[in-house]
Amino acid sequence: MTGKREQLFAEAAKRILLTDGAFGTEIQGWKLGEADYTGSLGLSKDQKGNNDILALSKPEVPESITRAYLDAGSDIVSTNTFSANRISQADYGAEHLVGDINRASAAIARKLADEYQAKDGRPRFVAGAIGPTNKTLSLSPDVNDPGFREIDWDFLVDVYHEQAAALVEGGADFILIETVFDTLNAKAGIMAVKRLERELGRDVPLMLSMTLTDLSGRNLSGHTVEAFWYAVRHAKPVTVGLNCSFGAAQLRPHVRALSAIADTLVMVYPNAGLPNELGEYDEMPETTAALVREWAEHGQVNVLGGCCGSTPGHIAAMAKAIEGLPPRKLPHPDPVTRLAGLEPFVMAQ
Repeated sequence: MTGKREQLFAEAAKRILLTDGAFGTEIQGWKLGEADYTGSLGLSKDQKGNNDILALSKPEVPESITRAYLDAGSDIVSTNTFSANRISQADYGAEHLVGDINRASAAIARKLADEYQAKDGRPRFVAGAIGPTNKTLSLSPDVNDPGFREIDWDFLVDVYHEQAAALVEGGADFILIETVFDTLNAKAGIMAVKRLERELGRDVPLMLSMTLTDLSGRNLSGHTVEAFWYAVRHAKPVTVGLNCSFGAAQLRPHVRALSAIADTLVMVYPNAGLPNELGEYDEMPETTAALVREWAEHGQVNVLGGCCGSTPGHIAAMAKAIEGLPPRKLPHPDPVTRLAGLEPFVMAQ
């Protein structure tokens, strides 16, 4: 039986694939009140803004959003679980629901992906989304104590493992470690998934997506795009790429750099431009689609989608813009030693 890793590569060889867009900004459009978030869960803290918990309290919301992305042309849909981990849910007093949230959210995406695949025979995939948490392993939150850390490595591995296991149990095909602002956090996520693989006795394919925090092309822990790839390449992810960060225009040189060196699929899903003075995203779908089409025309991407501010309209516009364009061909780098500090380092042969 062909695994999901092989299926994704087979589909990506045919055409440029589409993932979905934002959940957070789409959920805002529902104008939900605190009672909608809490439902009958009986939680003591205010839940407004806890988007992930809607899988339990108001599942029709993430289901409706996921369906809209599938209607727009998405081949991959992600679970609404960006903050569905023990660390982030502690802010809402909902740590004990982490397993339930992830299983329920994955089940929603799985059901819809299978429904749409049954309609037209085109494979649809589910990416179990794991955000970076609001803690960092690389940096101290206390400027007066550079050595201080709020959490340690083993704890974060356990946090990620708990979430990944529930997502796979709920039906996720891949684990998407996204918006990586700290490369060490991402490596803890990788270890958690590798542990899960050993427990399950099967492949659990990874997707890795970095976010840039400045225009020079580094994440918060200081790594360049190239250094990030060399630091995580050993995990053999099915996709590596960039998300969130800036709009597509500002990501152009960094997409080009990653595309040239990554011997796996490149997936990029930028914000819908940069936010305006009110923190809102007003880049129109056709504008975003024209920008990402440039990457497609230059053979730099395998999967496209949207992050903050993007809508099903943005995904539909991308689908139209890239129709008929060939997917990126994977490079075959020479077998040399490639290492990473904050900068990439290639050892001479």
